[in-house]
Amino acid sequence: MTTPPKQTARDFDPDVLALFDEYVHGAIDRRGFLTRAGRIAGAAGAVGLLAALSPQFARAQQIAPDDARLQTRHVEFDSPKGNGRGRGYLAQPAEAGGPLPVVLVVHENRGLNPHIEDVARRIALEGYIAFAPDALFPKGGYPGEEDAARALFATLDQDRAQQDFLAAAGWLQAIDGGNGRLGVVGFCYGGGMANWLATQLPSLRAAVPFYGPAAPLEDVPKIAAELLVVLASNDARVNAQWPDYEAALKTAGKTFALYQPADTEHGFNNDTTPRYDEAAAKDAWSRMLALFERTLKTPA
Repeated sequence: MTTPPKQTARDFDPDVLALFDEYVHGAIDRRGFLTRAGRIAGAAGAVGLLAALSPQFARAQQIAPDDARLQTRHVEFDSPKGNGRGRGYLAQPAEAGGPLPVVLVVHENRGLNPHIEDVARRIALEGYIAFAPDALFPKGGYPGEEDAARALFATLDQDRAQQDFLAAAGWLQAIDGGNGRLGVVGFCYGGGMANWLATQLPSLRAAVPFYGPAAPLEDVPKIAAELLVVLASNDARVNAQWPDYEAALKTAGKTFALYQPADTEHGFNNDTTPRYDEAAAKDAWSRMLALFERTLKTPA
């Protein structure tokens, strides 16, 4: 099991958490965070705050990359309407008694970092073929450092990136050893991508967007998948879109559920930072697995 960070979101001033959210999502850069956080904690304190809030990938890793229960590798796929070629991380059980359901895992706005690879392994151990594409592949792939990844991400052609994820979904749905039943889970940027993919893939059976932007409301009637929408409680930026999205889903007669645990921050499922909330993350994960079990493992 994971060892959560020693500090939690409750150990930080809410204004600092808000600044960190701006920083993570590109509204301010590192200098901007340090300058504004310095007004709260002083210059030296601001540096310490950034270090404390930044991801600790090794500490949070749950499943080792060489775990004997899994087969893992990086693979490329064709994306003729996107960037031509895509690449991602594939994880699947080392032994399977028959075809397995498939799950697309979509990262945050930093590309395919070690945390998302670990998430793919966690899903694979539940009896799925999990594939996590890297939107940064056209830029050379995840660069190994979060600030550099955010900077690269800002230069992506998002229309092409969307097409790359569509191509990845198609490739995964047809993979050898898969049963053709597709689900998607995504986080932040990936949550928005999960919502959008639900409007584009009639064969998608389940989508679990974690604190991501809503799908375009005019496209909601095209959704065929069952949705589990996961939101944090303290996330005004993302939550502002929910009332209209919920109304559109209800009007279109879509099947969906909302899980919004109390006293949680944006990113509460990510166990590499203090924003992680262990109880809420475990509950959200359990709900996700129940949805995937019902929609992907049980023939319809």
